[in-house]
Amino acid sequence: MPVKTNFTNNKLSGIALSRDNILQIIEIMMDPVLAALTLWCSAFIIEGHLHPTYLILSIIAFSLTYPSNPKIEQSMMESARKLLFSWFILTTILVSLGIVTGYIDDFYSNTIIAWLTITPIVQIIGAILLKAFAPTIVKLQGETKRAVIVGVNTRGIHLAKKLEESQYHLTELMGFFEDRQIDRHSTELNYPILGNFNDLLAYIKENQINVIYLSLPMASQPRIIKLLDELKDTTASIYFVPDIFLTDLIQSKIGEINGMPIVAVRETPFTGINGLIKRITDILLTSIIILLISPLLLIVAVGVKLSSPGPIVFKQRRYGLDGEEILVYKFRSMTTCDNGEHVAQATRNDQRITKFGNFIRKTSLDELPQFVNVLQGRMSIVGPRPHAVSHNEMYRKLITGYMIRHKVKPGITGWAQVNGLRGETETLDKMQARIDYDIEYLRNWSTRLDLYIIFKTVWVVFFKGQKSAY
Repeated sequence: MPVKTNFTNNKLSGIALSRDNILQIIEIMMDPVLAALTLWCSAFIIEGHLHPTYLILSIIAFSLTYPSNPKIEQSMMESARKLLFSWFILTTILVSLGIVTGYIDDFYSNTIIAWLTITPIVQIIGAILLKAFAPTIVKLQGETKRAVIVGVNTRGIHLAKKLEESQYHLTELMGFFEDRQIDRHSTELNYPILGNFNDLLAYIKENQINVIYLSLPMASQPRIIKLLDELKDTTASIYFVPDIFLTDLIQSKIGEINGMPIVAVRETPFTGINGLIKRITDILLTSIIILLISPLLLIVAVGVKLSSPGPIVFKQRRYGLDGEEILVYKFRSMTTCDNGEHVAQATRNDQRITKFGNFIRKTSLDELPQFVNVLQGRMSIVGPRPHAVSHNEMYRKLITGYMIRHKVKPGITGWAQVNGLRGETETLDKMQARIDYDIEYLRNWSTRLDLYIIFKTVWVVFFKGQKSAY
C-alpha cells in the first residue's frame, strides 16, 4: 500500500540508537547534560545570573561530550578513570581555544575554575547513582521477556552467553531450536534443545515466548523465509543475529546485547523513550478530551437509554497489545450485544441498529467511551482499530501478517480509518487493505503522524462525514 502523505516518510533508512533501552539513553545523555547543568549552576551561584556566553559554552561542552562513554557494565574504578581522562582532554581543548582566540576573557575566571573542577566530581557521582538505580530503571521498562534462539552455531551460543552475562537486559532464555545434529556443540550449551524448526511455532504459542533470535547463516535463506512466514501468526518480536533482512521490515534497527550486534526485523515502535512519549501523550490528551466532552457523554448516554432496552455501554472482547484479550467500551447502538464466538459485522440497513444508534455510529459518538480504555492503558488514541475476537481468529488464517498489527495497542482511530477504511469490511480485499495501512503505520510511526491522524479524524467525522460507517 503506497504512503499517501508526506507525514509518513519511510524511517527504515536510519538506525535508532538504543531507543529500546531507557537505561542506555540515560547513560548516553548523562555526562553532556551534567556538564551543561554544572556550568549553569556555577555561573548562577558565583555571579548571580546566567550570562548568554555561558549558554554558548554549555552547547559546545554538550556537543564535545555527547555521547557519554558507556559505564554501566564497567567497574566504578574503570569508569572514573575514563571519565577523568576524557574531561582532562576536553578541558585542555576548551582552555587552549579560549586563550588562542581571546574569548577566555569573556568569562569570569572563578566560574570557569569551579565548573572545570566540580563537573568530573558530579559526573562520577552521577555514574555511581546510575549504576545503583540501574536495576530499578530496567524493571520499569516492563516484565522479563521469554526468548528462544533458532540455530545452534557459534553466534547463537555467543548470544546465549551474552544474555546470561548481562545484568541489565530483562530476558529469560528458554533454549534453542535446531534441525541439525549438534553433538559438536553439546559441551558448550548451557540451555536445552527445545526441538526442531517444525516445533517452533507451537512452542511459542504454548509458552508465551516474546522474543525470537534467528541465528542462521545466509545460506539458509529458504529456511529463514519459511520460518518468518510461519511466525507471522504470532506477536513475538523477531531479531536476526545479525544477518541481512529477508522480509518486510517493521521498525528495523540495529541493537546490541552486551556488545553483541543484533538486527530487529519486526519490533513495536513504542519501545524505550518512544513508549513513554506515546503513553504521556495519550494520558494528557485523553484527560483534556474527557473533560471537554463530559456533557456530550451524558447526553449520548441518555439517548442510548431512551432509544431501546438494554445497557448504555456495550463491552466487547477484542484483541489488544500482543494479542491479549481486552474489553473495549462503546455506547450501545444495537438492540443486541453480540460478544460470542460468532459476531456479525454491522451492514447497511442492519435491522439490529436503532435509529439513535445509527446517528451515533455515523458520527463516531459510539466510540467515545473508549477514552476510558485509553486511561486504563488498554488502548491508545491512535493505533490499529481493534477487531472482535471472532473476526481475528478468522482473518489471521486468511491474511498473511495479520497479527503484526497487534505489536501496538489498538486505537480509537487509525491510519486505515482516516484513509477511508472504516466500517464494514465485507470483502477480503478490504480487510487486506486495512491491514496494509495498519502495518504502514507501525513502520512509519512518529508523534507527528499521530497528531496528523487525530486532526484528520476530526475533519473526516465533522466535515466530510463517513459513508462507510453503519
